[in-house]
Amino acid sequence: MLRYLPFLLIIALTIYAFIDCLNTPEEEVKHLPKVVWVLIILLFSIVGPVVWLFAGRQRAAIGGGSRGAGRRAQWVAPDDNPEFLRSLGEERKKDTDKDSDKD
Repeated sequence: MLRYLPFLLIIALTIYAFIDCLNTPEEEVKHLPKVVWVLIILLFSIVGPVVWLFAGRQRAAIGGGSRGAGRRAQWVAPDDNPEFLRSLGEERKKDTDKDSDKD
């Protein structure tokens, strides 16, 4: 069973790189057109996927970087989100107002 492991790893790497290439927007593909990258990944089973992973796509820097900040809003934990905390305060105020009106 262990002798099949290298082949399975190569197949898994090729499938991962192929799907990653297909899901990558055209503007994030570097150096070559996307169709050429797909052909390289499929024709050169070990080298193609590795080259795609290291040189074929623009990768965001760890920690969000300046590139990712403009595209997507970064998730903020609820206890650090001022809008969420403000909404909790407003709900609490409404609840206390309702309780005082009932009395």
